[in-house]
Amino acid sequence: MGILSSSIARKVAMALSALFLIFFLLMHVTINLISVCSAETFNMVSHFMGTNPIIQFVMQPVLIFGVVFHFVLGFVLEIKNRKAVGIKYAKNNGAANSTWTSRNMIYSGLVILAFIVLHFIDFWFPEINTKYILGDMSGLHDGEFRYYHELVEKFHSPIRVGAYVVAFVLLALHLLHGFQSAFQSMGMNNKYSKCVKNFGKWYAILIPLLFIFIALFHHFNH
Repeated sequence: MGILSSSIARKVAMALSALFLIFFLLMHVTINLISVCSAETFNMVSHFMGTNPIIQFVMQPVLIFGVVFHFVLGFVLEIKNRKAVGIKYAKNNGAANSTWTSRNMIYSGLVILAFIVLHFIDFWFPEINTKYILGDMSGLHDGEFRYYHELVEKFHSPIRVGAYVVAFVLLALHLLHGFQSAFQSMGMNNKYSKCVKNFGKWYAILIPLLFIFIALFHHFNH
């Protein structure tokens, strides 16, 4: 039997991948916030992240694997839960026993997945094309680092900014249930549960809100 053959193993694996992605979101928004304060510093940090071999060839593949693993396992759990009880994920007597967010994690997850695809098209695919197909590792554009310029350019379109805002609102809803659920799946139901729950709420609201702020800031200031 495979390591993920049991229900408990799948839930723990789902929780671990969720916590990994939660940590990544914190790091990602921290770097992006630099773009609001200093274009020069953002360019320097982005160039370091984009050329450091450990980040590019170790951490980046792990991140991509984590994203794929989390979503694939989430869909597997959804299918198994529906087969097991014959109703929607986490639904027991409807809203009487579960929140709207918990009952619709699969749908918020699908929207977030679509957003990740858009994000890859906007930033990751062009970066891979520039560095490894065109062979330009300098990170320069007309004598200056291109990272800030590329970031700002993507937020010119109100349609794209709107899509980002909607995606991050749904990310907040996804995190509101997912953060607490991840800790519960790890068996962390103890005297610190209330603190974890409160921290999870703040995280689920603040991180997406910061991403929205970054998108709106560059849209209205350039």
